[in-house]
Amino acid sequence: MVIRGAEVLCEDYRFRQKDVGMEDGIFVENGRGTVEDASGCYAVPGLVDVHFHGCVGEDISDGSAEGLARMARYEAGRGITTIVPAVMTLPAPRLMEICDMAASFSGEEGAVFAGIHLEGPYLSGKKKGAQNGAFLQKPDAEQMGRFFEAAGGMLRIMTIAPELEGAEEVIRAFSPVCGMSIGHTDCDYETARQAFRWGADGVTHLFNAMNGLHHREPGAAAAALEDSRCMAEMICDGIHAHPAVVKLAYRLLTAERMVLISDSMRAAGMPDGIYTLGGQDVEVRGKHAFLKGTETLAGSASDLMDCVRTAVEEVGLDLASAIRCASENPARRARIFDQCGSITPGKRADLVLLDRQLKVRAVYVRGKKQKIWEDNQQTRL
Repeated sequence: MVIRGAEVLCEDYRFRQKDVGMEDGIFVENGRGTVEDASGCYAVPGLVDVHFHGCVGEDISDGSAEGLARMARYEAGRGITTIVPAVMTLPAPRLMEICDMAASFSGEEGAVFAGIHLEGPYLSGKKKGAQNGAFLQKPDAEQMGRFFEAAGGMLRIMTIAPELEGAEEVIRAFSPVCGMSIGHTDCDYETARQAFRWGADGVTHLFNAMNGLHHREPGAAAAALEDSRCMAEMICDGIHAHPAVVKLAYRLLTAERMVLISDSMRAAGMPDGIYTLGGQDVEVRGKHAFLKGTETLAGSASDLMDCVRTAVEEVGLDLASAIRCASENPARRARIFDQCGSITPGKRADLVLLDRQLKVRAVYVRGKKQKIWEDNQQTRL
């Protein structure tokens, strides 16, 4: 297959009009066969979301393979072609069951399931946010080993509060094989810097669930912004972080270290109402999701493509940089950039065509065209 006529986002992150070839599920130098006219569109690599909980009424924390398959179909229909869903803090036996499910999942439709992100249970009670405090634990390297083994190589990222007893051992032991991200943390600047020296290489939703920047107490946010080893997640939905803050963070992180995430929960792709997240009720109103009866933000109702549009339209990022932050960078974060995240011959043929208003016009996963999920569509997948 050949995609012809589009402005293609090349590996140097410049747009050029060129053909894109796809054969046997991968990108190739010279495609053959069917020619698809993409005139007037941008051709960009499929997005990679390494931190979202759910969508279309489903959540990875449910531990349902059928639910995960529905999530994959929805995400693909929105231009997110690779997913690493985040599991909430739950009892250890339940986490083991989800790890087992991740190891055995063999979805063949929709976005490619590349593994899971454990957002807990090794988090600070002071900065737990929407996590269930009843199930928080001290970091335990032996238990972490059991999670890792049960997931069968599908545990891609672990969020941990570095100030907790046992955190150093876990970070040192598992950073060679799993992305270690500091988050939901009450740690100070020096502790965060130390965590990066131990081997942590990321931060979970920068500015959210951590101490804010202060000129005498800079906190984990400052350590993450200044350390070249750290890739920083940002929820760019216009709610979790003001566009001005995202812009300031981008100037320090640049397009090399910012990782756009959605942090979406099961309400994404669904009408307003009451939903659950980690066993707690969440009230969703438009893009806003709060723990019921509180003003505590509880994930997002926006998907990653929505966040890209916000990054371009409200933050002011150029499209090439916004796509890089939502494709290459998360793929690097999950250590799968050799498979996806750019339009490169030999990589999986995951491609999105966007019109000039950044509306998704076509999505290909492994070279196979996907069904588009329209805004406000409520049809079950």
